[in-house]
Amino acid sequence: MITDVKEKIVKIVESQPDDSSFDEILRELVFSQMIDRGLEEIQAGEFITEDELLEDVDSWYK
Repeated sequence: MITDVKEKIVKIVESQPDDSSFDEILRELVFSQMIDRGLEEIQAGEFITEDELLEDVDSWYK
């Protein structure tokens, strides 16, 4: 598991342009983590449908 994480980090860092700043690389790492977490939540059934989201948003205006 740790090796997979390290390999993923290395791939992300290496895929960035040579003139990337620390903040830009960090932003890409965080973005990747957010995507992975979202996919895990979907697989675990921890999400709401678009219709549920729209109902929530509509309720904000009432």
